[in-house]
Amino acid sequence: MMQIEAEAKVGASKGEHSETRCTYFSGKRVRRVDTRLGTMYLFIPKLRKGGYIPFFITERKRSEQALISLVREAFINGVSTRKIERLARSLGIENISASQVSQMNKGLNEQVESFRNRELEEEYPFLWIDALYEKIRDNGQVISMALMIAYGVNHEGKRDILAIEPMYEESEETWSGFFRKLKRRGVKKVSLCISDAHMGIQKAVKKEWIGSSWQRCKVHFMRNIIARIPHKDKKRFVEKLKQIWLQPDKESALNIASLLIKEYEERFPEAIQCMENGLEDSPQFYEFLEIDKRKISSTNVLDRIIREVRRRSRVVGVFPNQSSYLRLITSYLIEYSEDWVNERSYIKQEKLLFALNGNKKQAQAHA
Repeated sequence: MMQIEAEAKVGASKGEHSETRCTYFSGKRVRRVDTRLGTMYLFIPKLRKGGYIPFFITERKRSEQALISLVREAFINGVSTRKIERLARSLGIENISASQVSQMNKGLNEQVESFRNRELEEEYPFLWIDALYEKIRDNGQVISMALMIAYGVNHEGKRDILAIEPMYEESEETWSGFFRKLKRRGVKKVSLCISDAHMGIQKAVKKEWIGSSWQRCKVHFMRNIIARIPHKDKKRFVEKLKQIWLQPDKESALNIASLLIKEYEERFPEAIQCMENGLEDSPQFYEFLEIDKRKISSTNVLDRIIREVRRRSRVVGVFPNQSSYLRLITSYLIEYSEDWVNERSYIKQEKLLFALNGNKKQAQAHA
């Protein structure tokens, strides 16, 4: 590939007489290339005039650049040399030059900031919200920091990562600020917010997205209930509990829940109390009957992405600073977002529009 590319730049192959020739070959030079697959050495053709750089050296993946720059930053920020050498070896990297890292960081930071502050569409019918936690070094201490992530589906049914914001804690104020930034970037309306039962998220959604519904993740909700059931009774109870979210409509779901409450309220009062407290918020997805309930009844779709990102970032252990944490995670998420552009819609557009219009008609009829 390098030979073909170099010959195209020269205008002729080596030793060939041609009127289109604009320079000559002048041997080869050895260059080291660090990648996620390890360090390799290339024999790159040299030209007398103009120079030649292979396209695949300049077109690195963002996440690859972020991993390499992270190793260098860890050295600079005083992380144990032994740990960093182990990290570098696990990535297959021999050594990294300061100029290489400096150039990588500059380009990555620009892309990361551009992605995090880009203009968004006015309406996202469905919005999934969650936080990713990793350990970072901050003022000489190792602390746990959250990255708040918003994942949405637009009117075409296409999915996208909408926001990535670092926070030291999850609270009503931090989540409200997170949503306000989404508004400043252009989002005006959300029909359904899907998350776990964190009180800060609930209060922020109620305050910032007036007119939208909040869907409590059914998976997290079931875990909260099952945690209060004795081990010997879990299997039988879970089989009955799952039936609530398998019903064809909301009324049937609530009827099943009511029967389950009557059956177990004396045996497992704490579990039933937990169930009663969250029951109204868990079947909100039934208001969108045309949409596959598996896609909007839980945060599984976002949890899978977070698990995959964490699997890839686990090799780092402790991030040297906040900027390296944000840069690496955002780089991974940008790649997911770009892959989705060419994929089929996560939710078919005609079903999505029908479900949203049907909800509006129901609301008008009820009014």
